[in-house]
Amino acid sequence: MSSLPLSPQVLAILSMLIEQRSGLHYGPEDRDLLAEKLSTRALEAGFDSLLDYYYFLRYDPKGPQTLDSLVEALLVHETYFFREPQALEVLVDELLVPEVRAGRKPRVWCAACSTGEEPLTLAMLLDSRGVLGDVSILATDLSSKALERAKSGEHNLRCLRALPPGVMGRWLDMVDGRPRVRPDLMARVEWRQLNLVDTEGYPEPGSCDAVLCRNVLIYFQDDTARRVVDGLTRTLRPGGHLAVGTSESLMRFGTALRCEERRGAFFYSKADS
Repeated sequence: MSSLPLSPQVLAILSMLIEQRSGLHYGPEDRDLLAEKLSTRALEAGFDSLLDYYYFLRYDPKGPQTLDSLVEALLVHETYFFREPQALEVLVDELLVPEVRAGRKPRVWCAACSTGEEPLTLAMLLDSRGVLGDVSILATDLSSKALERAKSGEHNLRCLRALPPGVMGRWLDMVDGRPRVRPDLMARVEWRQLNLVDTEGYPEPGSCDAVLCRNVLIYFQDDTARRVVDGLTRTLRPGGHLAVGTSESLMRFGTALRCEERRGAFFYSKADS
């Protein structure tokens, strides 16, 4: 399929439209990749000009729905079970289990959960400690298609690349050559569509004991990331913890959260008062 011409000006206004809708940031260095994806979507929609495609997305009554489909095509759903597991294990052993033992029912929000491998890994770890029924797990993502896959419980073989022994046959089964999560584990996760750019849609302030927002902020510009982090912080109860990806840091945002290291995993904690 041929590629449509993309001037710097049209790239700028299309990038701005995408970023306003989703938080995804595309700079000049992403020009070739974005041009290819935009061309494909525009041609499929019957446009021979990316400027005309922009006007449709921006002003046509059907534009928002088409823009959501475009964002869907741009999202990276690269995830797998037990990805960066150290942070999850520390979260369970040192933060959640003690809360349960103290008689509380902690709540964890997995923001940007993609196809669900992260919250389901968390559920497996909690179940292995015998406390799954005592912890509330909320999993959200911008992508409705990713959430549908997550809620189906069916996954691809690539998501098994880091699977430790003892998981298959206990929480996962092979059905027609594909891994499937057992229904009783699936039922322990609440799935919800949520756009992280829309901070008004976040869980209630102070309602979460921990928030996982890993490998997401790297796709945002600093001002967007700062707004998202502020929103995530509001959802934490005093003493709650935020975990981001191993390649991400909040230090440059001047966040009110305190960075702490536990067994090689880094968390950002909210002051107790």
